[in-house]
Amino acid sequence: MSQSLINLLPFSGQVINLCAALMLLLGFAMLAQRRVLTLINLFMMQGLVLFVSTLVVALTTNQSHLLWSAGLTLTLKVIALPYILHRLIRRLSVKWDIETLLNIPTTMLVGIVLVVIAFNVAQPISQLSGTITRSTIGIALACVLLSFLMMITRSKAVPQVVAFLAMENGLFFAATSATYGMPMVVELGIALDVMVGMVILGVFFFQIRQQFDSLDTRHMERIKEE
Repeated sequence: MSQSLINLLPFSGQVINLCAALMLLLGFAMLAQRRVLTLINLFMMQGLVLFVSTLVVALTTNQSHLLWSAGLTLTLKVIALPYILHRLIRRLSVKWDIETLLNIPTTMLVGIVLVVIAFNVAQPISQLSGTITRSTIGIALACVLLSFLMMITRSKAVPQVVAFLAMENGLFFAATSATYGMPMVVELGIALDVMVGMVILGVFFFQIRQQFDSLDTRHMERIKEE
C-alpha cells in the first residue's frame, strides 16, 4: 500500500463513517415522515449520501468500477427516480399525509430494536471483512431493516415503493461496505430492473387510482376477500 493511500485512509474513513451516520439518520427520518413530498426528498438525500460514500471509497481504494457505480447512483437515485416520483404524484394529485399501520412512536421504537439487532448480526461479518468500510456494515444492515419496516407499516402504494427503493440503497451500501461493491454487470442489471420497475409501478398507480379513486393498497385485499 502506498504512503499516499495510507495518508488518505484516516480522512476518507471519517467521511465514510459520516455518510453511514447520515444514511442511518435519513432512514429514521423517512420512517417518521408523514408527507409524501418530504419522503421523496429524503430518499433523494439518501441517494446523494450514498453517491458521496461510493465516490470516496472509489477514490481511496482505486476501485475503478465504483466510479461507474457512483455515477449510476447519482443519475438514478438522485436525479431520475426522484424526478419520476415527483411527476407521478403531481399527475395523481397526491397531497395526502402518509397513513401508517402503527403510530410513529411505536414504529420508531421498533426501528431502534432493529438497529440493535443489525449491529449484533453484522459484528462477526465486520471482523471477517478486510475493507476500509467494514465498520459501516452494521449501519448498512440497519438501513435495510428500517426500510423494510417502513414498507410493511405503510398502507399507501407510493410510500411503499419509496421504502422498497430505500431498501435497495441499503443493500448497495452493504455491498460496498463488505466487498467494495458488486460486479458492474450486476449493478447495470439492477439499475435496469429498477427503471423498468418504476415504469410498471407508474402504470400500476394509475390503475389503482382509476379503479378505487385511492392509492390505498388495502382496497385490493378487500377484493381478494370478496
